[in-house]
Amino acid sequence: MMRDAHYIALIHKDADSGYGVSFPDVPGVIAVADTLDDAIAEAASVLDFAFEDWPGEQPVARTLEALRLDPDFQLAAADAVVAAIRPSAQYYQAAE
Repeated sequence: MMRDAHYIALIHKDADSGYGVSFPDVPGVIAVADTLDDAIAEAASVLDFAFEDWPGEQPVARTLEALRLDPDFQLAAADAVVAAIRPSAQYYQAAE
């Protein structure tokens, strides 16, 4: 994995819940936390964990521009904050 690789994340927050983070290009990988900062940090850690045992090729991260052309992304992003998340530095060190 290249050190500049990042994945677009969708961050959702309902009035009565914590923050939830999902990755359109990494299906099934989610993170949840009580604060926005913790959710972003947890999302990077969850990417690390998911990629350690990912079966086959690691998912290719699409650009934000490419995702915006995807109708499923448009629907999911309507009420979300969009962020770019990289796996943590520990993941890169272990991968080298």
